[in-house]
Amino acid sequence: MTDFAKLKAHIQKRHSFTDSEANDFCQNFKMTRVKKRQFIVQPEFTAKNRFYVVQGSFRAYVIGDEGQEHTIQFAIEDWWITDYNSYIFQQPASMFVMALEDSIVLQINYETEQELKKRKHLYESFFRVLAEHTAAHMARRVILNLTKTAEQRFEFVQERYPEIVNRVPQYALASFLGITTEYLSKLRNKRVSPKS
Repeated sequence: MTDFAKLKAHIQKRHSFTDSEANDFCQNFKMTRVKKRQFIVQPEFTAKNRFYVVQGSFRAYVIGDEGQEHTIQFAIEDWWITDYNSYIFQQPASMFVMALEDSIVLQINYETEQELKKRKHLYESFFRVLAEHTAAHMARRVILNLTKTAEQRFEFVQERYPEIVNRVPQYALASFLGITTEYLSKLRNKRVSPKS
């Protein structure tokens, strides 16, 4: 399946696009190859693009005042990523978005997306539903962090997103869960060899 065919399948699975509408929508995206450790969004620069991941994986994170990294989001194949606050409001980003592997993305810039939304209600509706799902996901994440223990958070992510747990670097997963890499190691070992 080609890169654009993957995006086409993605949007048609989630919305009632005809072939013609899906092709029209997809031709507004540009394919970009991203090297491992390359940034596609950086603080102080406005996020000009929204990215659909065709191949590879990404990590969005912020750095606290004491230099500690806090992972906000991961994205793998068939997921979207950017610094949404920066992209939506077209103001300087606060996050880094970095490739964890050599990756391929399809990107759409802010101005093109706005034009698409004006051109057809269906396109506006697709991006609205995408935004709603992102907001719901972020809300679940905040509630999880506020109400569950580190072990419960790990178990939830392990069960819900096993491909993330098995694929991203341990330091990145630990920072997503708000724990040390040492404690994450203990949780992994406990899960692999539970007490009899």
